[in-house]
Amino acid sequence: IVPDLKSTRGITEEVQKQKEGAGIMASLQPGDHVCLLDERGIEMTSREFATMIDRRMNQGLKRLVFVIGGPYGFSQEVYSRADSKMSLSRMTFTHEMVRLFFVEQVYRAMTILRGEPYHHD
Repeated sequence: IVPDLKSTRGITEEVQKQKEGAGIMASLQPGDHVCLLDERGIEMTSREFATMIDRRMNQGLKRLVFVIGGPYGFSQEVYSRADSKMSLSRMTFTHEMVRLFFVEQVYRAMTILRGEPYHHD
């Protein structure tokens, strides 16, 4: 988790994206597969998401990193570093809600991959 900026009063949206982007970039490691949770990303079903995670795990990735953007999106540097983008919805949600929705989807994906009866089609 990259800490939120303390004071954004008086700085432009672009400067805020740059500062948030610097924090994101500092937390990434070489070899990370970076997937941005972005409104312009692809939408997937829960099964498709599970399949994507399974493929990434089988590729032997050290880390699969999902990044939630700030209120104005990502800096160009972060977009350039990203390996993929996905969207949870075309709607706008708070960071806290996105975290909740996303953690639930990761849990659901793991139950699908283990063949557990959590997911119902």
